[in-house]
Amino acid sequence: MAFDGIVISNVVRDMKEKLVDGRIYKIYQPEKDELNIVIKNNRENYRLLISADASLPLIYFQQSAKENPMTAPNFCMLLRKHINNGRIVDIYQPGFERIVVIVIEHLDEMGDLKRKKLITEIMGKHSNIIFATDDDIIIDSIKHISHMISSVREVLPGRTYEYPPAGGKVSPLEITEENFRERVKESPVNIIKAIYQNITGFSPVAAAEICYRAGLDGNASTASLSEGDMDSLYSSFAGVVSDIKSGNYVPQIVIDGYTPVEFSSIEMTMYVDKMIEYRENISQVLDEYFYRKSAVTRIRQKSADLRKIVSNAIERTSKKYDLQLKQLKDTESREKYRIYGELINTYGYGIEPGTESFEALNYYTDEMVKIPLDKTISVMDNSKRYFAKYNKLKRTYDALAALTVETKEELDHLISVQTFLDMAIDENSLTQVKEELVACGYIKGHYGRNGDRKGDRKAVKAKPLHYISRDGFHMYVGKNNIQNDELTFKLANGGDMWFHAKKMPGSHVVVRLEGAGELPDSTYEEAARLAAYYSSGRTAPKVEIDYTERRNIKKPTGAKPGFVIYHTNYSMIAEPQIAGIKELV
Repeated sequence: MAFDGIVISNVVRDMKEKLVDGRIYKIYQPEKDELNIVIKNNRENYRLLISADASLPLIYFQQSAKENPMTAPNFCMLLRKHINNGRIVDIYQPGFERIVVIVIEHLDEMGDLKRKKLITEIMGKHSNIIFATDDDIIIDSIKHISHMISSVREVLPGRTYEYPPAGGKVSPLEITEENFRERVKESPVNIIKAIYQNITGFSPVAAAEICYRAGLDGNASTASLSEGDMDSLYSSFAGVVSDIKSGNYVPQIVIDGYTPVEFSSIEMTMYVDKMIEYRENISQVLDEYFYRKSAVTRIRQKSADLRKIVSNAIERTSKKYDLQLKQLKDTESREKYRIYGELINTYGYGIEPGTESFEALNYYTDEMVKIPLDKTISVMDNSKRYFAKYNKLKRTYDALAALTVETKEELDHLISVQTFLDMAIDENSLTQVKEELVACGYIKGHYGRNGDRKGDRKAVKAKPLHYISRDGFHMYVGKNNIQNDELTFKLANGGDMWFHAKKMPGSHVVVRLEGAGELPDSTYEEAARLAAYYSSGRTAPKVEIDYTERRNIKKPTGAKPGFVIYHTNYSMIAEPQIAGIKELV
């Protein structure tokens, strides 16, 4: 996560567009280090979240509000007294630092026009929200910092506000090419550190992206840089700075599997093995990123026991399957023993007792074959022994041929359950996965028939994901194997279209035709993208998708949940990317 100066510059740009000339309508303080400010402007209400929490400092437009305390804290009451109904006249980011200054114009108790500053510092454990006069005298702050806490600067009422020390860094908007080259070259560290330790507002992630664009190893020492390398490095840096100056931001979330791992306001080309989702503005990115991140963390914690059960079952079943395949391979010699027995019966009348081997013509292949014999027993007993070996191996083969199919189906089913555990986004989805594990006998004893612990209240039944294509067709996506069965065999009609990633675990996707003759190509493409995205191939650049009419899908008797067969289908290649497909909640 990189809430750096680049992201903040994007947030400030959006704030200036939406909030300047707006009126502060309401001020709340739902947490001890957090403010929610509602601003009215151009007939719109904007909810600004400002957090100075040490573990997660933030500032962006929030979609929903938290519950507020019955009694407002003192800092909130102070802000209401001074700037409630105040007009925002300016918003800026000084020196490309992780600081946002909101300048507010208001009438004081005497009716005179005054200006105040609400300063937000996004600096990890040193984050703060400071309320000051126009001439930088601190009125109050959400955190009081005395000399006992910091010897660098105090943040207390009555003190003069000073920006945090820059540590010798230079703003990327002001640095010259010569200064950039000099600073990077003279830093006795790797290239990534040389960039973010010298340039204000640049995080290690942004520095790594610049190195990647330049085709350089960011972990290499600056001493290894040639003149050509420096040319490429500065060119990449200047390109990012040019985008910042022109406001050419690209708000995006980087997804690894089903987990959001990074966000950015610049194009992150270095994540070639991960998926990028784009959004209209940086506040949408931040709101969605932190919501999804917390949801994934919460669900992963709740699913830890299930994951362990499934992981152990996969390991156990894999070992069993490997052993069965080895035993099956050992039975490949069975036909050889049958032929040996037949050849001994055919040619054995001329063999002398005590012979250790003899050669005979294999009339199946017209080749001579050497047959070992046990000289301690008769020739005919050798024949019987070979036939006995053959019959034993044949019985083993017949049994294993069925067992390996059964074990492979069990292994595929467990891997599909593991895939859906990775995809789970709510507790109801987990409940259905648990129910499936109970039904298949992987969880026993203290769980009830519906998969809940005995005595627990029954969870609300999970619904499939629901999307609508640009052409207006409803598309449904199963979130687990049980839901896949319900979606395919209960919700869908025979003429509806069915999509699934080819030969890999994943969701069934059903597109309802609802009387339409045929789907447009764009809907086929969107449904295929959904099937690719909600599959174990989600991290691949391309996924092959099978699609057919629902009437062609059959479920074998006794098959595991989610397992179906079909023999009439078409295939297409799709990217596992669902940005732009509208989801209905």
